[in-house]
Amino acid sequence: MNEHRTPSTGPGDAKEATSRPRIGVYVCQCGGNISDVVDVEQVAEAASRLGDVAVARHHSAMCSQAGQELMIDDVGKENLDRVVIAACTPSLHEHTFRAAIARAGQNPFLYEHVNLREQVSWCSHSDPEGATRKAIRLVGAGVAKARLLRPLSPISKEVRRHVTVVGGGVSGLRAARDLSRAGLAVALIEESGALGGRVAQWSRLYPTEKSGRELLQPLLDEIQGDPNVTIHTDAFVREVSGCVGDFRLTVERHPDGADAARSGAIILHSGAIVLATGFDLYEPRTGEFAYGESSQVITLAQLEELLGGVAANRDALEYGGLPIRNVCLIHCVGSRQIEGLHEPGPDGRTHAHCSRVCCTATLRAAADLRRRFPEINVFELYRDVRTYGRGHEEYYDEAARQGVLFVCYKPEHAPIVSTSEGANGFPLSVSVRDTLTFGEELRMPADLVVLATGMVPRNLDVLIEQLKLSRSADGFLQEVHPKLRPVELAVSGVFVAGTCQAPMDVAESCASGSAAAAKVAALLGKGHIELDPFRARVDAERCRGEGKCVEVCRHQQAITLVEVGGDGPTRRAEVNAALCNGCGMCVAACPNGAIEVDGWQLDQFDAMVDALVREYV
Repeated sequence: MNEHRTPSTGPGDAKEATSRPRIGVYVCQCGGNISDVVDVEQVAEAASRLGDVAVARHHSAMCSQAGQELMIDDVGKENLDRVVIAACTPSLHEHTFRAAIARAGQNPFLYEHVNLREQVSWCSHSDPEGATRKAIRLVGAGVAKARLLRPLSPISKEVRRHVTVVGGGVSGLRAARDLSRAGLAVALIEESGALGGRVAQWSRLYPTEKSGRELLQPLLDEIQGDPNVTIHTDAFVREVSGCVGDFRLTVERHPDGADAARSGAIILHSGAIVLATGFDLYEPRTGEFAYGESSQVITLAQLEELLGGVAANRDALEYGGLPIRNVCLIHCVGSRQIEGLHEPGPDGRTHAHCSRVCCTATLRAAADLRRRFPEINVFELYRDVRTYGRGHEEYYDEAARQGVLFVCYKPEHAPIVSTSEGANGFPLSVSVRDTLTFGEELRMPADLVVLATGMVPRNLDVLIEQLKLSRSADGFLQEVHPKLRPVELAVSGVFVAGTCQAPMDVAESCASGSAAAAKVAALLGKGHIELDPFRARVDAERCRGEGKCVEVCRHQQAITLVEVGGDGPTRRAEVNAALCNGCGMCVAACPNGAIEVDGWQLDQFDAMVDALVREYV
């Protein structure tokens, strides 16, 4: 850590004022992420020469406790009333630094963040000198804005202590139970006629080997007997409006559902929403590994259903009226697809993600086949075996002990499944180039081919559009940050649980549901919330009620036109601070300059532009 001190004013940097701000500038090395490219000492030294900068330092990790304490000490000792931190993306540690400034006794919004990692070092690795010059200009712009920052206060809002959980699978059930235990009223919406989701459909689950229904029963009993939880089955969310603390959901029943005649639409008022809508299994295309062309090509889910219905004392296995002698299980069907190699699905998307649970489930099924029907030859055709969970590797070992034969293929040489028209008494033939035998071409007759299909995202277009949610590259719901905010969506008050976010096993889905419930309980537990003050504000004197701002607002009608009396315009724009997210689109659209966003005002932008184009020596 080094520091640079200068007088608090300098020529040409800002207009004289009766009380000049005192700004502290802190340049983070980010463990080498920034300092390996950017000369942070040079950046701090350049910042120290800017007007109103009282102290400029660089530190190995500003987000660490030591970095925060350094800044807190300076606020007191150097009488700082503005802070500029040049570090990684503000989405990671903006709240961390605000909290530290508040602990120092300053207004937490008198702080400006400059992104030197994503915007400089990571994109300019080949040009350290140019990266350093760019960093100096960005820090200069941050200082220029910091001079003009005004104290702001969070927006306080009362909230409804009610939560709607959408989805009655294991993650939704777990979230509903934990929310009820936290003293919140819960409405549980399930689109099908029964609770339990996918888990309830499985005859056995690893590693307990219990049936899904047996595993779920204690949780179902608790939920169904809980007066805090209202269950709506055969129901779906048709419309959502409102904002954090006060969402309005219109829930309708399916016309063919068992409860359809009970009532009409249900209106729910909730302080928060938990989306636990689950996943769909990949449906292979007709002709993909002969699926749909031969009745002897099935999915892993169908094999599990078959094995679950076969008595333990059966000494032979049949399917489609044929005795089963050879079974080929093919991994990664609908998962880990490669663009340009695999044909896109009906949604136009190739599914590049790993579905995580397929390998272990396939190995378990293969070992089960061999254990119960030792006369059946079982072949596992795989790209990689990814048994990532605790104890899952034991299924691989068990399959090997049971005599399962493993064949490894490359994605560009995927297995070819063809109908053999009864040749040698086998309905199917599988050809594959085996990398374990140095590329030898193998041909295996088969009575049954099993496709281990992966998880794909469900169609949530209506909810995504109404709530303005984001999808990941794989099409699942996108959390704010996978490590720091793993169950929060970008829309405040909306949380995610389970496999609508990403492929997960049952344990992970339960943990996700509990995490979402904990976040909601923390949000609604006090009965009120505090929102960031970066909201649009209308200058009533300039507003002419033309409505351009309303036309461009994309955030659930955060701006409306209201009738006003007296002379002048008969309408005026009005901002609902709870709905506004401070995007600033209305600022650009207003022809009269009547709207600004607190914390990002036009004079601050002007000062930043001036700072970016000035000469730094």
